[in-house]
Amino acid sequence: MKRIALPAGLLFALAAYAAPFADPTQPPGAVDLAADPALGGPRVESILIAPDRRLAVINGQQVTVGSKVGAGAVVRITETEVVIRGGDGEQTLRLFPQLSSRSETPKKGRSQ
Repeated sequence: MKRIALPAGLLFALAAYAAPFADPTQPPGAVDLAADPALGGPRVESILIAPDRRLAVINGQQVTVGSKVGAGAVVRITETEVVIRGGDGEQTLRLFPQLSSRSETPKKGRSQ
């Protein structure tokens, strides 16, 4: 009985380890662009700014200023974006692209 239990247990453990698990932090129906960059191009996943270094994670790859990303190179990392310069010009990747087109709220003035 022990001879069957060990291989069966290993088989089940390997199957569970290889199973693709969904990211529980993703909203329902979200597309994972990091898994397939062809769907949406490069995507900034995180940015770290420290006194001695600046780095970003783009499609799972850790980059610093000067690192290669596709056919371009990282030229600037700020708190919210990464700028990549390539043969076709500069491309700005935003950490929160949905916030980049923020609408201006009208300022309240005195009524006359």
